Amino acid sequence: MTIENAAFEGYRRSPNEKTTLLRLSFGSAIVIAFWMAMTALVLFAGTYVYIVWHLPGPSTGQYMQDFLASPVGILSALTSFAGIWTGLWVAMRFVHGEPLSALFGASRRIARGDFLKGLIAVLITSLFSEVLLYWMQPEIARGPIAFSSWLLFLIPIVLLAFLQTSSEEMLFRGYLLRGLAYRFKSPWIWALLPGLLFTSLHWNSASTLAINACVLVSIGAFALLLTLLVHVTGNLGAGFGAHLGNNLTGFLLISHQEGYNGFALLNAKPLEGPGWTNWDAVLIAAIGIVSTLLTMLLLLHRRSPLRVGTSRQSPR
Repeated sequence: MTIENAAFEGYRRSPNEKTTLLRLSFGSAIVIAFWMAMTALVLFAGTYVYIVWHLPGPSTGQYMQDFLASPVGILSALTSFAGIWTGLWVAMRFVHGEPLSALFGASRRIARGDFLKGLIAVLITSLFSEVLLYWMQPEIARGPIAFSSWLLFLIPIVLLAFLQTSSEEMLFRGYLLRGLAYRFKSPWIWALLPGLLFTSLHWNSASTLAINACVLVSIGAFALLLTLLVHVTGNLGAGFGAHLGNNLTGFLLISHQEGYNGFALLNAKPLEGPGWTNWDAVLIAAIGIVSTLLTMLLLLHRRSPLRVGTSRQSPR
């Protein structure tokens, strides 16, 4: 099974001859090593500072967990994704002999128009899904953060959320997808493998099996959409915007996770908490799939004002 598209063909054929499976595996190991090293640095250094400086946050005696649940811990955790960017630069420069910008698209530039369209579309459909979730589970409370503090942290959160989401897009829909597509024509390989890996990383041991299943189904559907955007546009711009819009909703507006609710204006019933039934899990998965399908219509329908891929950038 193959899927032909001129924009994507330009992207998948852009790697040089050094993009072998062995080099791709070695480069992936480098990225993971930098990511883990940055994460360890943030965890241990951040926890030490949290204890010594008596920073604001919970105080349960479990110092690392208290640090990660504090406002400064949330911000610090997002900075750990800089390790992915660093690892990708090293891998592209020294393993593949290409510039990091080669992962953006065949033009080696992010399509800014598609970025904005992806961001707007997902913000719209995220609000739609939150209405459905509220109808299903109306337990929403005002978050602890004052509105003035929320405004103060707005720009840092947006920038750090972009750091996180863009690094994931660069790795899963850029480095891995592009490299695999260069070696294999079948989307069962270049689309499915990075998508499954990305989805599996969202398993939460604190949640029930049913809730984990519904979350993975929702994220898997969203990952397929992000992959489809790369296929249609041959660029990571739309995926950058869509992924950012999705995470900003949870970070800043309505949080469904206890560990990341420090800056959200509203806190919903946490998914890792008790009281969810199997039927609730089915409904949550259905809402996630419907939201993704609506996003797909907004970004890909030929009559949509948010349709991506309508402007082409010439390769350098």
